[in-house]
Amino acid sequence: MATATEQAVHVWEKIYIGGEWVKAGGDGMIEVINSTTEQVIGSVADATTQDVDAAVAAARSAFESWSATPLSERADWMAKIGQALGARAEEIAALIAQEVGMPLKLSAMIQAGLPTTTFNSMPKLLEEFAWEEQIGSSLIVREPIGVVAAITPWNYPLHQIAAKVAPALAAGCTVVLKPSQVAPLNAALLAEVIDAVGLPAGVFNLVTGRGSVVGEALALHPGVDMVSFTGSTVAGRRVAEAAAGTIKKVALELGGKSANVLLDDADLQQAIKDGVAKCFLNSGQTCSALTRMLVPRARLAEAEQIATAVAGYFKPGDPFEPSTTLGPLVSESQRKIVRDYIAKGLDEGAKLLTGSAEAPAGLERGYFVAPTVFSEVTPEMTIAREEIFGPVLVLMPYEDEEDAVRIANDSLYGLAGGVWSADAERAKRVARRIRTGQVEINGGAFNPLAPFGGYKQSGYGRELGRYGLEEFLQVKALLL
Repeated sequence: MATATEQAVHVWEKIYIGGEWVKAGGDGMIEVINSTTEQVIGSVADATTQDVDAAVAAARSAFESWSATPLSERADWMAKIGQALGARAEEIAALIAQEVGMPLKLSAMIQAGLPTTTFNSMPKLLEEFAWEEQIGSSLIVREPIGVVAAITPWNYPLHQIAAKVAPALAAGCTVVLKPSQVAPLNAALLAEVIDAVGLPAGVFNLVTGRGSVVGEALALHPGVDMVSFTGSTVAGRRVAEAAAGTIKKVALELGGKSANVLLDDADLQQAIKDGVAKCFLNSGQTCSALTRMLVPRARLAEAEQIATAVAGYFKPGDPFEPSTTLGPLVSESQRKIVRDYIAKGLDEGAKLLTGSAEAPAGLERGYFVAPTVFSEVTPEMTIAREEIFGPVLVLMPYEDEEDAVRIANDSLYGLAGGVWSADAERAKRVARRIRTGQVEINGGAFNPLAPFGGYKQSGYGRELGRYGLEEFLQVKALLL
């Protein structure tokens, strides 16, 4: 098997507008770094605001005909894209393992598997969706919202792209995609797939570049009807502010600091094993990661022993090595952020069980951080309140069920969560009290058709499944 040092270099000098690969307005290129080797593995065009204008114009021009395309034909296009992505699954998994650092086995299942699933789910969703309904003397119809700007992150890059692009296209919208400048190579691969299957010109457009230029221009653009953004809360706030000038619709999927509540009757061994894995998935670079583990104070010592032992099973290393269970962080800047948070936890008096801010032994090259677990973390500590986006778990003791719910809800965020109990009905009752968009019950599996999105400063709007499709539709009443 190839290692991270043996992968090909990918150069995309052009952007995709109006069904063609065209030269960007500027001559600049953005380098993409392999997070394991710290070497350049590719580059993409650094597009300009003029490129945004051209892409929006192409999408605007294509909208009328695409929105009038029969549902069955749109469904066929989505299936073709899904099949083409599936045929290149190994290539996608290897590419994103380089860009982001997720171990190859997980990258194949998640980074390559989920986007394919999302596109392949569209035909059935389109068939089952209630496009019209009668309310009294009125006929209620749903129509595509128009031109959609999709601005996506680097941590699950193609999955987040598919979660926006697939339902937007299926709904009858046209799209301008601006992927993260940190991990944009997979987006170029998707554009290549879409071009190969022959999607009508202008329906999908790709403009690579910087958020401060391309993202800002899309959010401000009067020709864009909706912005769907996934990223940090700070950036999401700016997108909403920019979009407000033209009163366009905005959907935001932002940060998280999700609580995993282990009730006093939970099987700690099972719950902590699952919880540590949910925290460390993708090296903790997951907005919905269960980073706050709430444990009954009477069982804290037991929880500490289990969490420390489980964390020891996570072996940092080259994502292409079969024995690796924890890859690097995506960039040097992200590693510095995570190291600073670990230092902050120590400064504020948290109890370090395992891990450190130093590079793991033998991994001086690559953006690695050791799997880290803190205990005796209180709600006012920085590491309990702010999103770290690294392999850092905090154990927080609570006194009783009411205290656990209070701590869980004591957050600016509300994206995900978990509840563990020997009594599933009790777990559900507690889950209903947690103000967050998604809650796992006893380790419930991720469902790619269930709505995903947040409360509070985790954003608004929903992605995936029927609810994700609805985001890209307007509702019209015909008064008969």
